[in-house]
Amino acid sequence: MELPTPADLRQRRTELGLTQSELADTADVSQPLIARIEGGDVDPRLSTLRRIVNALEKAESDVIRADDLMNEAVVSVAPDDPVSQAAQKMEEEAYSQLAVIQDGIPVGSISQGDLVHLDSEDRDEPVEEHMSESFPTVSKDATLDEISNLLEHYKAVMITEAGETVGIITEADIAARLS
Repeated sequence: MELPTPADLRQRRTELGLTQSELADTADVSQPLIARIEGGDVDPRLSTLRRIVNALEKAESDVIRADDLMNEAVVSVAPDDPVSQAAQKMEEEAYSQLAVIQDGIPVGSISQGDLVHLDSEDRDEPVEEHMSESFPTVSKDATLDEISNLLEHYKAVMITEAGETVGIITEADIAARLS
């Protein structure tokens, strides 16, 4: 069994966005003790270290990640699909936008706003001629805060793994999870 170093404890605590006081409260130890342990001034008892590690693990399990929120079934179109197909999918699924994906990689997006001004002849053109920029991408371990910040500026966030699309998150997914 490998015990965490003071630097390991500090890193885990800061990655979870916890203050020393918050960690101390959860672990039922004093804040100065946390500071001294992280500073390497004190060697904690094994029972104290166990309480601190358990508190960090509890905090980790409380963090909502992209993997918890994402829809794995990504409704999308390809860049060379006709615009009419994108419009039909949006109508069938009751979506206002779709991801444009080529070979598993997000390359753009298309929304009802992109289609409103098109004539009937334009609807036979490929999606790539009318698509907008791609939604931003994050990994499965992105936090709710990171995703929420992106959704303030974009209509969706794509979840990728090794460059390949594995899911999508919209504001509706976050609202459903938090309610």
